[in-house]
Amino acid sequence: MQGSKLYGVELDSITGRIAKQLYPKADITIAGFETTDRKDFYDLAVGNVPFGQYQVDDRAYNKLGFSIHDYFFAKTLDQVRPGGVIAFVTSRYTMDKQSPEVRRYIAQRAELLGAIRLPNNAFRANAGTDVVSDILFLQKRDRPIEIEPDWVHLGQNEDGFAINRYFVDHPEMILGRQASESTQYGKQDFTVVPIEGLALADQLHDAVKNIRGTYQEAELPELGEGEQIDTSIPADPNVKNYSYTVVDGEVYYRENSRMVKPELNATAAERVKGMVALRDCVNELIALQMDEYSAESRIQEAQTELNRLYDAFSAKHGLINDRANRLAFSDDSSYYLLCSLEVLDDDGKLERKADMFHKRTIKQQRSVDSVDTASEALAVCIGEKACVDLDFMASLMGGSEKIPQIVEDLKGVIYKEPNSGPFDLEDGGEHWAKGWQTADEYLSGNVRQKLRTAQRVAARDPFFAGNVDALIAAQPKDLEASEIEVRLGATWFDKKYIEQFMYETFETPRYLRGQIEISYVPYTAEWQVSRKSMVRYNDVAAFTTYGTDRASAYRLLEDALNLRDIRIYDTIEDADGRERRVLNAKETTLAAQKQQLIRDAFKDWIWKDPERRETLVRQYNEEMNSTRPREYDGSHIVFSGMNPEITLREHQKNAIAHVLYGGNTLLAHEVGAGKTFEMVASAMESKRLGLCQKSIFVVPNHLTEQWASEFLRLYPSANILVTTKKDFETHNRKKFCARIATGDYDAVIIGHSQFERIPISPEQQERLLHQQIEEITDGIQDTKLAGGNSFTIKSLERTKKGLEARLKKLQASDRKDDVIYFEQLGVDRMFVDESDNYKNLFLYTKMRNVAGLSTTDAQKSSDMFSKCRYMDELTGGRGVVFATGTPVSNSMTELYTIQRYLQHDRLREMGMGHFDCWASRFGETTTALELAPEGYTLVRR
Repeated sequence: MQGSKLYGVELDSITGRIAKQLYPKADITIAGFETTDRKDFYDLAVGNVPFGQYQVDDRAYNKLGFSIHDYFFAKTLDQVRPGGVIAFVTSRYTMDKQSPEVRRYIAQRAELLGAIRLPNNAFRANAGTDVVSDILFLQKRDRPIEIEPDWVHLGQNEDGFAINRYFVDHPEMILGRQASESTQYGKQDFTVVPIEGLALADQLHDAVKNIRGTYQEAELPELGEGEQIDTSIPADPNVKNYSYTVVDGEVYYRENSRMVKPELNATAAERVKGMVALRDCVNELIALQMDEYSAESRIQEAQTELNRLYDAFSAKHGLINDRANRLAFSDDSSYYLLCSLEVLDDDGKLERKADMFHKRTIKQQRSVDSVDTASEALAVCIGEKACVDLDFMASLMGGSEKIPQIVEDLKGVIYKEPNSGPFDLEDGGEHWAKGWQTADEYLSGNVRQKLRTAQRVAARDPFFAGNVDALIAAQPKDLEASEIEVRLGATWFDKKYIEQFMYETFETPRYLRGQIEISYVPYTAEWQVSRKSMVRYNDVAAFTTYGTDRASAYRLLEDALNLRDIRIYDTIEDADGRERRVLNAKETTLAAQKQQLIRDAFKDWIWKDPERRETLVRQYNEEMNSTRPREYDGSHIVFSGMNPEITLREHQKNAIAHVLYGGNTLLAHEVGAGKTFEMVASAMESKRLGLCQKSIFVVPNHLTEQWASEFLRLYPSANILVTTKKDFETHNRKKFCARIATGDYDAVIIGHSQFERIPISPEQQERLLHQQIEEITDGIQDTKLAGGNSFTIKSLERTKKGLEARLKKLQASDRKDDVIYFEQLGVDRMFVDESDNYKNLFLYTKMRNVAGLSTTDAQKSSDMFSKCRYMDELTGGRGVVFATGTPVSNSMTELYTIQRYLQHDRLREMGMGHFDCWASRFGETTTALELAPEGYTLVRR
């Protein structure tokens, strides 16, 4: 260990002070492990992890929900550098517990070099306990990978006990005899009994020889011919990673566990030294403002020093935002924090110094620990927890015995969701406090479905009678038949009505009614009128009243169902003797008139029969008129850490509440409404509340620096990473993506084009294709079992073959092991500014010659769609926020595209996974004269 630098973290004050005396040269921190953070710093981590069934409050890891012993593994994996080794003593349940989730998490981030299982008396002498413990040896990977080795799962030993697969395969690593013992509950459990006559130290010495692994030294640049001797030094843990510092008058740049001397000329070095001094002063000022015990005089002294340093720097080197200073310091992780010190005008000249120079820019949020009323407790709870938590509210009012009184006082303000567990207070215990919602949440969404559930539960428990009354009052007004537009091609009602219309209106002969049928394939959104050619040409209704000589009524109906206008073509022979098809305008116009006649006839027919009218009106109201929009109120949000000099407007707070409490969100506000601050505050509040860990902001390329400045103006203490064009040059891209993946950033700001260059993994693409193929395969099977016709089956098989071809092409493509994929970045909230740039998403439709209906596909839009689908899976449809001032610019189809990005699963639930299904419900094509360069022409939109 000679030449090594030792670090230690100890929670107990006495133990920590003893360690400092025993190892005076070691850096011992007396604090909880959760308060330290030295990512990718250590070469080796050794410890005996604490055991307990409780969680440690560490914002970066709260989302994992790990107990304390599992938390220590997760955090230590982030603290050691790639290639570093972890040797931990832990309870056997790390390896043996039933759930593989923690082991899977570890395996994706580290290789198991080996494990040693100790006998149950190993710690009897110093801890007085007889427990089976393991020593695990792990080596950190350079990046997380999708892998599931055998040791993630359990096996069975010869006695039938479930133990880790590793020890089943390597019994020599169990230092004792496998046996069973009686637990305090009278059950038999696995244990390891020491072998008499064998010393544990000798056994350990032999077992360690079976640990397979190679120590990997920290990667340092190799010296080439003529290169200088390495002058790097071990990293100072007090210097933030990817930041400049000054040591003994020399400039260094920290990169993971080393600090290197960058190549800077004398002038650039002086610029860096000046900005390092500014940065350190700014960070000190931020720390003082965040410390509630800081005296105002100390803050003013720091502001005076900041003014002095800035005036001296700008007098000598110009504005921080000047190009020369950007070139010198842009690699520093705090560069954009310094840029925010200057408020520039439209010409890039200094307008004034930022508020930080003379005002408090961080609002210290003081936590409320007691309130007098239930309504006050609710307001605090929503602000701190983003949900109704009766346990927390009761703690503010004096204890859990206050819960019944809180429920009574807030009757009509909060409601218990009936599906959230036991109802009875005495029977439910702790479950009673779970599953409560505010009135605005509970009385919104599909309120018809909620009413049915509440009525069913209220029949068993009268407590829910209040839910029923409130939901009845919240039901949307039922629409009458005259208010409902029913079109051919709509899929919300049964196709039997279209078939009935066809038979009655076209007077289909009875002998044909069992053969001419309507078919619909949901997977492809295709309609077919089968055997329509069987109709005789002397059929007046089919070829005269509702059709023409060239197009029967049945063909026109089929095209209308598929939202297609009829086209009649003639085949002619040109001068070269080649046949070609030309449009017959006269016949097409005549057929189009008949097609419109069929559409109009259907609208009249559908409501004529009273029984049919009643059935369809009831169905429409139940399925299509069942949702009550939620009204979001952001007045209670606390915005901890926000600049107190900036006040958000009411609509901005409500928009932020929508992002926090709703699902995927579209911020369709006009220019100047404050969308930037809405997104920034949403991201910071989401992280504070534990709703996300790392946000990514996808913004226009030329606005990344402006976004960084605005972000830090609103939240001066935020830890953000901003991309530059240089970061995505070929030789820098992997390194920069690794920074995103390994850094605990509040936000990553990236340009549209750079974002596209971080791909979705082939495995994710394959999985989505497999999912679609399985759905189609199930559809084919279901159709065959139901005796479906050949058209439906062939249509599905054709779609399946297309998907299989795409899958084979993907599987055959070359894959590079050194690519960092989007899923590996660790982001779980995505904000997309100017989202209208992604409107050209491929659209499958059977419509033809409709202006504004584009089926072209932009690669960046397909890439964004794949990433939105991944985020939906990761967050349950709550992780994507789009913002644009022009959600619709050319065509109403852009609305459907937005819904595909943000409401993909909801569209499928509603039977509108295909555009034509959506269009048949909410849109209608119209034809009108429009002025074109060649004169007026008919245009269909």
